Amino acid sequence: MDGYNGNSPRHSPKPSPRKTFSPKDSPTPSPRKTFSPKDSQTPSPRKTFSPKHSPKASPRKTFSPKDSQTPPPRTTNTTLKQLLLDSRNTPNFVDSETEEVLSLISYCSFTDPQESPSLQDLKRLKLIQLLSIIKTLIKSLDDQVLSPLFIMLSSNLFRPLPPPNHSVVSILPDDDDLVSNPTPTWPHLQIVYDIFLRIIIRTSVESLRIYIDHSFLLNLLTLFQSEDQRERESLKNAFHRIYSKLHFYRPFMRKTMHDVFLHYVFETDQRHPGIGELLEIWGTIINGFSVPLKEEHKLFLNRVLVPLHKPKGMQVYHRQLAYCVSQFVQKEPELGVVAIRGILKYWPVTNCQKEVLFIGELEELVETVDPQLYKELALPLCTKITKCLNSWNSQVAERALYVWNNEQFWKMASQAMEEVFPVLVEGMEKNLQGHWNKSVRQLTENVKGMLEALAPFLYSKCLLQLEIQEAVDHIEELRRQNIWEEIENAAK
Repeated sequence: MDGYNGNSPRHSPKPSPRKTFSPKDSPTPSPRKTFSPKDSQTPSPRKTFSPKHSPKASPRKTFSPKDSQTPPPRTTNTTLKQLLLDSRNTPNFVDSETEEVLSLISYCSFTDPQESPSLQDLKRLKLIQLLSIIKTLIKSLDDQVLSPLFIMLSSNLFRPLPPPNHSVVSILPDDDDLVSNPTPTWPHLQIVYDIFLRIIIRTSVESLRIYIDHSFLLNLLTLFQSEDQRERESLKNAFHRIYSKLHFYRPFMRKTMHDVFLHYVFETDQRHPGIGELLEIWGTIINGFSVPLKEEHKLFLNRVLVPLHKPKGMQVYHRQLAYCVSQFVQKEPELGVVAIRGILKYWPVTNCQKEVLFIGELEELVETVDPQLYKELALPLCTKITKCLNSWNSQVAERALYVWNNEQFWKMASQAMEEVFPVLVEGMEKNLQGHWNKSVRQLTENVKGMLEALAPFLYSKCLLQLEIQEAVDHIEELRRQNIWEEIENAAK
């Protein structure tokens, strides 16, 4: 009677005992289990209510074997969360992102420098937005975006450059922060170069090959004539990235840079602002050469790098040039003879700054050259250094005297003492007798003491020969004067 308490006849659970014996609700046929007070579903008032009137009836079903297979509600929440995370990969989302990129590209054509400042600011903001999108992209850009993007890059970068500023003769290596002729559109060009560099890094080789061809590379190489050092630095990074990534373009890129160097050395007197940046690229290229070096690489040293010592504006790029030459000599020390003889060939006559730079470069090369070549190089090198220490320019003379503080120079000189000492002794005595600079004379005294300590007998012998030669020269000079006096008397 407990099971029927408080229930109206309408909700009488009278048919419910039959339901408990159905195979659906009671798969176990045991009569005792179905009529036990614990397991019987008939006396339960909550079971008799329909789910509409009794929402608590569902937990009782969880004990049945069939209903226990139902997944917990938490699994449904995880599925919804995963669907939200995967919504970014839907085609609609990708299309909307592509449309946004294309819309930004349409605003980014800077072909008219006379545009209003407000319009230029708007385009610059669009470029910044485009750069931020490219930075955050997970997948690489497809052809639908790359094609208009490279058109935009070409219209921005490949522009007529202003004529070179001849008032700036040279930019010394210490003036790294000096911009001789800043580009007016650099605020947006800087962002364009950043976008270009990001595309080179993130895009596959197959896609880049479609849009970067020989014409594109030649246009990039032309931009190295820009007077703006900031632009040339960005160009250097982009050009080197292309060289390192697109291997099939490497021979063409090396050849085009050869042509730029040779045209600058032999065919024009105009200053080329980008020689230093191109040599920096070559420095990394030479560093990656395998040993033994190929013949074409040795020819590049002999026919391109050595003649680059010739132009008047060599001071601008001498640091990069000396690095490239030293890389070759470090890989094959036998090439030191080619480099040193080439530098001596293009030695300046009246440019004191170049002389100081050349002396320093020779000193570095002597440290890396093969010691077996010292005997061959000793006489020409010591002859040139002696002429420099006799220079009336005190900076050149002092720099030449400081060379003898280098141990390798002494080792080289000792390989050909009989040939080198007469030249050195003559230079020392000439400085001591008549150089106008006091510090040069003091340095000469120090070097003379070192020479005498190294080979005292040989130094005395050379000094005696020098005195004899001076006496002979004096007698010859007197003879000439007598001859001229006789001619003058005969003419009277």
